[in-house]
Amino acid sequence: MSNMSTNKQNVKISIGSIVCCEETTLLGDITIGAKTVIHPTAVIDATKGPVVIGESNLIEERVHIINTCTQPLIIGSHNVFEVGSHCQSQHVGDHNVLESKCRVGSKTLLSNGCVIGAMCCVDCDQLLPENTVIFGTDCRRRTQNEKPTQQTYQLDFLSKILPNYQRIEKPNFKSNTQTNTAMTTSTSSTASLSPH
Repeated sequence: MSNMSTNKQNVKISIGSIVCCEETTLLGDITIGAKTVIHPTAVIDATKGPVVIGESNLIEERVHIINTCTQPLIIGSHNVFEVGSHCQSQHVGDHNVLESKCRVGSKTLLSNGCVIGAMCCVDCDQLLPENTVIFGTDCRRRTQNEKPTQQTYQLDFLSKILPNYQRIEKPNFKSNTQTNTAMTTSTSSTASLSPH
């Protein structure tokens, strides 16, 4: 098996994060928040601009997160990127779920509590309102009453079990209040974001 492809001095991994090394690709200026779990074969490409990932995110196998411009790609906290999902959105708020094999283009911004259904493709020039669900073969939309549930138990389980079966990249960064404040500010300002 090949090792993680990365430029280590540009990848900041917070204490408490689990980043599997096997066939994982981390390129460019990447910051990974505490309690985030990144599975093997995930690709995070920040060669064009930085990627900042908040706390308690779950990034599964074959996920592609790609920053396509020079502005930072900001991912909030408690998001789930399921197997094979593809995200180029410049802003992903909190509590979002990108289901298996979905695609979110660079023009679409996700607020909080959104669910992009399996195999759905979204690249509209807009900020999706909170709790938007996109589903079905024709990418229909509806609004759900509550945000998706947090994956706290799954993250705790993976944090305990993955180090037994995978090589884990060592943390090299202690999350500070400036980083957390920047994440909170960017997440809370989601309502004021307008698509480019």
